[in-house]
Amino acid sequence: MDALDAKYPFFASAREAVASAGVSLPDLVAADAPAVERARERVERALLEGTVASESGAFPGESAYDVQAELLSYPIARILVSLLDSDPAIEKYAAAEAATAMDRVRRDLETDDELRSVSTATVALDDLLAEFDLADAVRPDRSAPAGVSGGSRGGAAGGPTGNVAGRDPDHYRIDVGSYLRLTSPEWGDSWRLVNRALADGAVRVTRDELLAALEAAVEERVAEGLPFEDLGESLAEALESRVADLRRLLSERTYAEPPDVVAPPLFPPCMTNLVEKAERDAALSSAESFALMAFLVGIGMTPDEVVAFCADTSLDAEGIRYQTEFLTDDRGTQYPPPTCETLANYGICHNEDDHMQVAVDPLSYYEKRVAAADEVTDWRAERRPDETTGA
Repeated sequence: MDALDAKYPFFASAREAVASAGVSLPDLVAADAPAVERARERVERALLEGTVASESGAFPGESAYDVQAELLSYPIARILVSLLDSDPAIEKYAAAEAATAMDRVRRDLETDDELRSVSTATVALDDLLAEFDLADAVRPDRSAPAGVSGGSRGGAAGGPTGNVAGRDPDHYRIDVGSYLRLTSPEWGDSWRLVNRALADGAVRVTRDELLAALEAAVEERVAEGLPFEDLGESLAEALESRVADLRRLLSERTYAEPPDVVAPPLFPPCMTNLVEKAERDAALSSAESFALMAFLVGIGMTPDEVVAFCADTSLDAEGIRYQTEFLTDDRGTQYPPPTCETLANYGICHNEDDHMQVAVDPLSYYEKRVAAADEVTDWRAERRPDETTGA
């Protein structure tokens, strides 16, 4: 096993490495090996933060033992997600694996050619294309000048093109069949085939669009085959405590219609406490940030509105936008906010005024307070400019 296998565990070579290692996953679980705890962290961070990277930020480990634990955590994480028996959890997990993988790909592509030549832990774009059988379907767009890509990322090294200075071009062409397989019109009008430059059976895309399409391919591969069936009672029992911890992150409720009113005076005590803590410029923990963002999304706020609402707090605008977009599934499945019991386990909810007797989660409590209020002023209405004056 090498670091590249652990870095991209969905690659065919990584699966072969696991198979050839002769490691028994049930034995690892029974022994409570480090890979098991890393798998739990992998799933928890996927559900809370949209990433599967270790919270320590260290990857890969310096020892072969660390690399093996990282790689083996991937199949165990897939087992944990399967045992959660939740389609939204599977979707969020697969999306987080894909997002993390493509963050790593982008960093690899920015690696200097000279460093790449001595490193075994980076991939080139042609490696990724070959992994998804796209080597012959994707090629650089010769009609556009090659060179350093625009934007904040700059150029990317080690692409499949062999163009000047080893840099990837700004644009590619994808065979139309592969383009339709990799993309979806639901991503927006710009992705619809009718709105694309099509010539000689190929669609022109930017480098970033190509990477976005590859991220979708990674997500599809990660989700493939989930949830597992017939895992066996012994394996399920051995993982029961970790599954229970993860299940606490999932509310049993889904919300067809949010309250769609932002009235801070009526927020549940736990959410008010989190807002006030952030306003004091105190850092929120991952669990606290997730709980607050899930609540604000749950009451119908858009990412832009949440950014504006938290403008004078310790919360970072970019982090807010990333997390709120992650919490809202474009396919219509909203990840529900945690229950009061879950928040209590994280030290966030203190059951002020015995409110758990009124509602089992912050959103239900808020709905009841809004319904009972004589007058409700929407924070969004207060900050909208006067349409008659434009002020």
